[in-house]
Amino acid sequence: MSALRLASTDDLDRLVTLVERAHALEGITQDDAARRDALYPLLEGTPYGAIWLIGPRSAPVGFIAASFGWSIARGGLEARIDAFFIREKVRGRGMGSEALASLARALSEQGITALHLEVAADNDAARRLGQRLGFAHRDQTVLMTRAV
Repeated sequence: MSALRLASTDDLDRLVTLVERAHALEGITQDDAARRDALYPLLEGTPYGAIWLIGPRSAPVGFIAASFGWSIARGGLEARIDAFFIREKVRGRGMGSEALASLARALSEQGITALHLEVAADNDAARRLGQRLGFAHRDQTVLMTRAV
């Protein structure tokens, strides 16, 4: 069983380490100062997003970060999983599935109308996880991004 709990500013050092590991796997280059700057507002209670730790309080094995936005089409607040990471050595034990399912339930109870999960096209394991938990590919749209 994986515990899922909302992270706070007390968890910043643990999260920096976990995010560093996630970034290394994804080939994302970012220094610790930039990671701290990106994480801190989410731990402080900004309305734009939140982070949840996965696993024991003293030694979390992963995290899920979500950002919030408004959808006219869905009639309300929605969430997008911005980052989702489980340490490599404990993957495949169901903790990620349980954490994501728990988060979806909790967000629904708070009035979130949709939860979006973006996965790399070549990450078959992540796609299967999402499909098992009810996420579906949206053929009618293509996510396009522009850095500003």
